[in-house]
Amino acid sequence: MAQIQVKLVRSAIDRPERQKRTVQSLGLNKLNSTATHEVNPSVMGMVKSVQHLLLVTEL
Repeated sequence: MAQIQVKLVRSAIDRPERQKRTVQSLGLNKLNSTATHEVNPSVMGMVKSVQHLLLVTEL
């Protein structure tokens, strides 16, 4: 199955609590941290909801 790499490029500070929890659940803690995930509907939904904070690349 396909994989994506997500990188936190904008801070979650001053964002709604829901977006902060979504970023944390993607495994991203600090700025410029990266995580690799399998592509599935739940992960893609999380990525779409905070896409303005992330850089997404396919592996």
